[in-house]
Amino acid sequence: MNTLSSKSLNKIQSQLINELKQVSTESQNQDTLDIDLLDTQDVLEKINNEDQKVAGVVKFIIPQISQAVDQIVSAFANGGRLIYIGAGTSGRLGVLDAVECPPTFSVSNKQVVGIIAGGDKAIYKAVEGAEDSESMAIEDLQQAELSKKDVLVGIAASGRTPYVISAMNYGKSIGATIVGVSCSYNEKFAQANDINICAVVGAEVLTGSTRMKSGTAQKLILNMLTTASMIRSGKSYKNLMIDVKASNEKLYARAVRIVMQATECDYDCAKQALDQSENNAKLATLMILTGLNLEQSRDCLANNNGFLRKAIEQTSLDQIGSN
Repeated sequence: MNTLSSKSLNKIQSQLINELKQVSTESQNQDTLDIDLLDTQDVLEKINNEDQKVAGVVKFIIPQISQAVDQIVSAFANGGRLIYIGAGTSGRLGVLDAVECPPTFSVSNKQVVGIIAGGDKAIYKAVEGAEDSESMAIEDLQQAELSKKDVLVGIAASGRTPYVISAMNYGKSIGATIVGVSCSYNEKFAQANDINICAVVGAEVLTGSTRMKSGTAQKLILNMLTTASMIRSGKSYKNLMIDVKASNEKLYARAVRIVMQATECDYDCAKQALDQSENNAKLATLMILTGLNLEQSRDCLANNNGFLRKAIEQTSLDQIGSN
């Protein structure tokens, strides 16, 4: 019995080793073979040299990222959600991006969701075997009530993580839009998604340490997905976070400053408008720039789907027409 188990384990390990040979992030970086011989500054320069390659790789796949953003914007407009799912570093990056959205854009914490293999405890400590469980992925998505209105983003640096591929296949089976974010091409991963965002950053500084260049690429991509989607959903005015949620002193101060920047008014004017609008920077800005009262401003924003610039332009046209 023990002999059979040992043979079975050896076979699985052999298959996994062969799989990893095909993963670009698992190859040895020829530029860092001597990194263990270098002094501190030279080590850091090696790391920095590799990091500088990442942005160029991401730039190359902007068309695919753009497709994903358009799908996310459409999902938001129709009551759908953006759901990230991943294991290990990839899962943590998804959770991180999701939890930053409510304070930055004043959206519900249910609109952008992060799911990590092994549950919340895996954010702090690795959960053994979680990334290999295909059934756990389905259970996690069922618990999150994934629907065809949602966009599911599977994140896996290697492109081979069973948990993530299973999640994407399940999402596809129920009609959700599936986006894959990886850093090494994998046929099963590509087939499991509708939009394949593959940032091939190459070998890591330390072989297989995908928290480095791969993690950086994933962070850049996730930043782009949410930020661009929120901008395209009316969550900015010019380049200001006009929908910031003033939930603490720093964010309240930021809201005051945003209103001042948007309207070129002084501190007292911005504070008064924020007080009247229940700390809603978008409403406060519209009131100052147009002279509308709070109720009128709410109606105007609703009629323009929350886009402040459109609301200001519409009010200006209405005022010109009435003169």
